Amino acid sequence: MDIASVIGILGGFLLIVVSIAIAPGASAKAFIDYPSIVMVLGGAIAALLTSMPLRDVLKIGGVIKKVFFNKSDDVSALIQQIVSLAETARRDGLLALENRLPEISDPFIVLGVQMAVDGTRPEVMEDILRTEMDAVAARHQTGKLIFDQIGKFSPAFGMIGTLVGLIIMLGNMSDPNAIGPGMAVALLTTLYGAIVANVVALPMAEKLAHLSREEQIRMEIVVRGIMAIQAGENPRVIEQKLRTFVPPKARKQQEQKKAA
Repeated sequence: MDIASVIGILGGFLLIVVSIAIAPGASAKAFIDYPSIVMVLGGAIAALLTSMPLRDVLKIGGVIKKVFFNKSDDVSALIQQIVSLAETARRDGLLALENRLPEISDPFIVLGVQMAVDGTRPEVMEDILRTEMDAVAARHQTGKLIFDQIGKFSPAFGMIGTLVGLIIMLGNMSDPNAIGPGMAVALLTTLYGAIVANVVALPMAEKLAHLSREEQIRMEIVVRGIMAIQAGENPRVIEQKLRTFVPPKARKQQEQKKAA
């Protein structure tokens, strides 16, 4: 589980609740209005369905799961796996890599190794691998777009709800005592829209973008590694090339660990 996502969202709501609780004269009941909730959430969902195909909207459950249940890839372990494959190819030839396919769990690496074993031309192999990268990036972009749209439409429907509330309030000006509470209720939809957008939707969209960037880096490492293996480069040279993707601080720690 991604603890940062859980802490971030729960922490955002907690801060709002605590701020309301410690505010002088504030009442928790004054911040709850069910018609406003329906206006913001229902309106955002309706706009989302209008702006995107239903098949993409129905994937929202899997996208949410990706935000909360993801694991950061160990780039160093990935590089070591590729270097190990390079050593096998250097020692026993490319065809020997076929015997190592069962131990590889990453389908992208399997695809590259299989093409190398089959003798696919380098330019064709790279084109296929990069096309796969583009397809993965497009799928990730669709997931991010779902929450971008929710983040965009929630404040808009919050404003619509506020205008509706103001119209209702102004239509009942005969009771001056109801103006203050009516104005408060009208403003709640704007508050709800801002909360949905800035505490939930937009942060989740940014987390998905970050995960997508990490995935693209990992796939780039695989592409460069497999292409180098097919070209017959020395495993040590391949390792040095791929280690440029590791942050300098982490690279130094690995060197110290090896020296020890």
